Amino acid sequence: MIKRILFAYLLIAGLSIQAVLADTPPAVSAEAAILMIAGDHTVLFDKQANAIMYPASTTKITTLITALEKGDLNSVVTVSPQAAQCEGSSLELRAGDKLTLKEALYGMMLVSGNDAAEAVAQSVGGSIPAFVAMMNDKAAEIGATRTHYTNPHGLPDPINHYTTAYDLALITSYAMKNPIFADIVSRRVYDVHFINRETVYVTTTNKFLSRYPGANGVKTGFTNDAGDCLVAAAKRGNVELIAVLLNDDYRWDDAVKLLDYGFEQLNVSK
Repeated sequence: MIKRILFAYLLIAGLSIQAVLADTPPAVSAEAAILMIAGDHTVLFDKQANAIMYPASTTKITTLITALEKGDLNSVVTVSPQAAQCEGSSLELRAGDKLTLKEALYGMMLVSGNDAAEAVAQSVGGSIPAFVAMMNDKAAEIGATRTHYTNPHGLPDPINHYTTAYDLALITSYAMKNPIFADIVSRRVYDVHFINRETVYVTTTNKFLSRYPGANGVKTGFTNDAGDCLVAAAKRGNVELIAVLLNDDYRWDDAVKLLDYGFEQLNVSK
C-alpha cells in the first residue's frame, strides 16, 4: 500500500521515480565514509568524514606517493632482516633480497606487503622514523590536518596512527595526479622482478578493480582495530570520483553504491 501511494504521488507531482532515487543518498555500513570529486574536492556524500579513524593499509597510499616523490625508482632496495620479519600481509621478502624501488612499490601496493613498506621506508628515508616524518610532512602539505602516521604500513598504533575519511580522499586525490602512482594502484597483476632471486607474480588485494566499470584504484586495508577499509576510485569521461569507506563489513557493495550515486548526481553515464 505504501509503495502504491508513493508511486501515485510521484505521478501526480510529475516526477520520475529514477530522479527521486538518484537524489537520495545511499545508506552505507561504514563507520566513516566520503565521496569526493577528485578534481576540485567537492564532497558528494559524507558520513562522519572528519571522525578520527584507524587507516590500516590505506596508510600505504601516503607511503607510495612519498616514496615516488622522494626516491629514485631505479635505486636498489636491499631488504633488511627487520623488514623481512615484519608481521601481517607480506610480499614474502627475504633478508638480503635486492630489487629496484619501482619493483618494491608495485609489490607493496598489490599484495599490501608490510615487509615491502618497511624496506621502502628504510631505503628512501634512511630509517623508518625518518621516512615516516616525510609521510607526515606530505600529509600536512596536502592539507590532511587530522592525519598522523607512526609507521609506513598501517599496523595498529591505537594512539598516534590515525586519519579521517576526508583526509584519505584528499591525499588520494593529490596522489592520483602522479601517473606512476595511478598506474600502480590500477594494476590487477604484476611480475615483481628481483635482482638476486626469481620473479614473483602477484595479484592485487583490491577486488573492486574488477567489479566496477571505470575502476582505477586504489587501496584496501584491514586490521582488527580498523575493520575492513577501502579507498576506491573510478573515472568516466573526464570525471574521477574517490570513495572512502572505513570500518565497513560491506565495503565492496558500499563502494558501488557511493560511486553509482556520484555519477548519477553528475549525470555521467557508464
